[in-house]
Amino acid sequence: MTELHKKKGSPEQNEALVESGFNELINETALLFHRLKIVAEEVHHQGEMTGGLRSILRGLDKLGAQTVPEMARVRAVSRQNVQMIVNQLAELGYVEFVENPAHKRSPLVQMTALGRKTVASMNRCEAQLLSRSQLGVPEKNLRAAAETLRQVRAYFESEHWQLTLKTNK
Repeated sequence: MTELHKKKGSPEQNEALVESGFNELINETALLFHRLKIVAEEVHHQGEMTGGLRSILRGLDKLGAQTVPEMARVRAVSRQNVQMIVNQLAELGYVEFVENPAHKRSPLVQMTALGRKTVASMNRCEAQLLSRSQLGVPEKNLRAAAETLRQVRAYFESEHWQLTLKTNK
């Protein structure tokens, strides 16, 4: 229960202080995002493998070879930002550029054997650490939370949301 739920006062004051479930989800998601960035730095000892580099590698591992613009769209960041990260990964030998049959000027970025080995090592390290930790949340609850977040994200990526925004202006 959040601090806002614990406040005492008049019914009108209490009603104004109670967060909606959606606001609670937003707040907890933001707090968890920032905490997980810290946890990842602690687990992976930051070094040359920053959060941005790990994110791109994990995306390539999950989705396969992609163009820089495709990666940028998925992350809702600029193409230039992703290009800088991909160039760094290429210099380190984790990814390589290959011909894209669908587009001559936008090559595909794919993981190298070193990139795949690195992602597997990161996953192993995290799995070992989590297996020793006492998170106290059952696997089924974690999967349900992940599914809820997927549904919320899908809605905000949908045409329905875009139409809602347009009609609200």
